[in-house]
Amino acid sequence: MDFSSPETWRWIWLVVTLVFLVGELSVAGSFFLIPFAVGALLAGVSAFAGAPLPLEWGLFLAGSVLSFAALRPLSGRLDRRTPLSRVGANRWVGREGYVLTDIPGGAASTGRIRLDREEWRAESLTGHPIRAGSTVLVSRVDGTRLVVMLLDEPLSLPTERAE
Repeated sequence: MDFSSPETWRWIWLVVTLVFLVGELSVAGSFFLIPFAVGALLAGVSAFAGAPLPLEWGLFLAGSVLSFAALRPLSGRLDRRTPLSRVGANRWVGREGYVLTDIPGGAASTGRIRLDREEWRAESLTGHPIRAGSTVLVSRVDGTRLVVMLLDEPLSLPTERAE
């Protein structure tokens, strides 16, 4: 293969463009390979037009840098709109639970809550005690316990009147 031949570089740029496009489609990311595909496409078009090799490389570099700069803000906006991964215990964040045993206030004091069919150790986000029967919102997962904040106080049942 003669790398000094303009005919060879036409096909090299075409293959490189396709490799970057396929790579972008097969790898989850934020438009990382697309700018290189754009640069390779520009270089390939110039190679088919008969441009000298240094100009082709210049177009590849300039096209890659400019398209990267143009797509970076879009990539940032799309990343902000993507919801956080909710796998493992993190799936409970933002969910409501029911307090089974009192959660005492203070550091590292835990009670128990129920989320769906599971029971978890839980501590108060604010450090204030939370009574059994309350509804709480899970704010984060801290190791093997959930950190919760109070949503609703338990309903107090009326006591029987002595007659």
